[in-house]
Amino acid sequence: MIIWLAGLLEQYYPAFRLFEYLTFRGVMSILTALAISLWMGPRLIQRLQLLQIGQVVRNEGPESHFSKRGTPTMGGIMILAAITITTLLWCDLSNPYVWAVLFVLLGYGAVGFVDDYRKVVRKNTDGLVARWKYFWQSLIALIVAFALYAYGKDTAATQLVVPFFKDVMPQLGLLFIIMTYFVIVGTSNAVNLTDGLDGLAIMPTIMVAGGMALIAWATGNVQYASYLHIPHIKEASELMVICTAIVGAGLGFLWFNTYPAQVFMGDVGSLALGGTLGVIAVLVRQELLLVIMGGVFVVETLSVILQVGSYKLRGQRIFRMAPIHHHYELKGWPEPRVIVRFWIISLMLVLVALATLKVR
Repeated sequence: MIIWLAGLLEQYYPAFRLFEYLTFRGVMSILTALAISLWMGPRLIQRLQLLQIGQVVRNEGPESHFSKRGTPTMGGIMILAAITITTLLWCDLSNPYVWAVLFVLLGYGAVGFVDDYRKVVRKNTDGLVARWKYFWQSLIALIVAFALYAYGKDTAATQLVVPFFKDVMPQLGLLFIIMTYFVIVGTSNAVNLTDGLDGLAIMPTIMVAGGMALIAWATGNVQYASYLHIPHIKEASELMVICTAIVGAGLGFLWFNTYPAQVFMGDVGSLALGGTLGVIAVLVRQELLLVIMGGVFVVETLSVILQVGSYKLRGQRIFRMAPIHHHYELKGWPEPRVIVRFWIISLMLVLVALATLKVR
């Protein structure tokens, strides 16, 4: 919206040309989303407290979590609002990639909202029935997958980029739809599983979004894309502004979510953020790099799969509790130690992933 207004005004005041620069809009995106989150935070928390929308803690969870009962949840609403408003303000709204990301963000946010509503308002600890949650996640992902395939068929937008190999970029064809589906749904649920401790999910999300912002900027720039031997996709550059909006909104939410948390994001936040990271990775053609960047999310998900599989097949558990962050809690690690160490690991993985862009 602002870029459109600036385009109208720059013929009278050349200084408005500044708003066309991607880096400037990226910085303003962070600051805008951060300001919105910090402004909304106290008001949303107070409102959630008045409505008695508090966290539901399962009895089989770690005993240290019992004190979290009643802490306001559904704080992801402030994250989604900050990202959406910032995107509408600072992005070029004629870019179809912007609308693809917003569709996933708000669609998965709606699924998470219904899940949270059933848990905290209707007092149903299971929330939205699993098959219906999966159905709506799948439907949203498939709509986006088919639309993106139709838009970018047989171009750089449907190539598979393989880390470490600069000349291996095959056309995926219809496999693009399948990969897009699994990346969006898988990342959404992975972030959801990680969201079990104060600040544990949001900080890796911020780091991955920051890494994706750099990749989106390079992918949309023909010179840097050529230099790094990655596909040049002009529309991808605008995703940098959305990624920086995620960073700003995430930092604002972390202000209230840091240990001990004043509010939790709930499924409305975790499902939406995970799905958004997934679709951004698809749009910049870095699905495999997302696996490295989001290694913490991957390990959390694998720990659940291994735990369930081992118990069903052998009747034995591999971890004291899954996801794996609970395992370390039960080993005696204080919650802040688990959180910060996972943050450090996440930072290192993002840096390693970015380094692979040059090691090709």
